[in-house]
Amino acid sequence: MIEFICYPKCTTCAKAKKWLDDNNIEYTIRDIKEDNPNLDELTAWYPLSGLPLRKFFNTSGLLYKSMQLKDKLSAMTEEEQLKLLTTDGMLVKRPLVIGEDFVLVGFNESEWSEVFSSTQKNSN
Repeated sequence: MIEFICYPKCTTCAKAKKWLDDNNIEYTIRDIKEDNPNLDELTAWYPLSGLPLRKFFNTSGLLYKSMQLKDKLSAMTEEEQLKLLTTDGMLVKRPLVIGEDFVLVGFNESEWSEVFSSTQKNSN
């Protein structure tokens, strides 16, 4: 079963949850503000996502902007960035979908459709 990590007040997370429900995909839900991903999780998920680490940052969030991370991330090491992400769930782009062999960051309906159609084919 997949893990759906979201912020319940986020409209994009609500759309993503509706998409999962509409497509009959079972998941467990985790509130990112209450239970932020830890260093071990982020260290494992980042390579599975196939994305650059900067894509894990919620660049439109108030915290990201108030910390002026746009200017600071490039000077930080990967480890420093991962540790920073663990300090507050509001820094992490959401939703996150964690599967056995994939990680989705943010909600992109066509990407999700492609990933879930291939995972369902593989499970049959």
